[in-house]
Amino acid sequence: MNNGYKELIAVLDAVRDDKKAFQYLMNNKHYELAAFVNAIWEDSKAFKFLMDRKAVDWAASANIINGDEKAEAVLKRAGKTHFVLMAHAIQERIREDGDRNMSPMGVFKNMLNFKKAFDKE
Repeated sequence: MNNGYKELIAVLDAVRDDKKAFQYLMNNKHYELAAFVNAIWEDSKAFKFLMDRKAVDWAASANIINGDEKAEAVLKRAGKTHFVLMAHAIQERIREDGDRNMSPMGVFKNMLNFKKAFDKE
């Protein structure tokens, strides 16, 4: 896909702990996007990488996901509401995933996935 923005779909999947999606970002040299994924999970080195690469919009988006209202205000003032909207969409998806994983059926599915992880292929 040249450029159907597959890397953006990979970001969402990587945020949801899809190792193959994260590897796709790395293999295709989308380093800022991979760092964004890690910065969402409060990886300070990933955040510093974004700042060093001057990917401040991605860094601010990660901070929005982590509850930083100032980062949101900065992006809005800069006219970059698309980053704000993206951050809130990812934040909502993370919350939905968390709620789903805490339901009785979600816990059961996670137990099965955990068991599969240790099965020999």
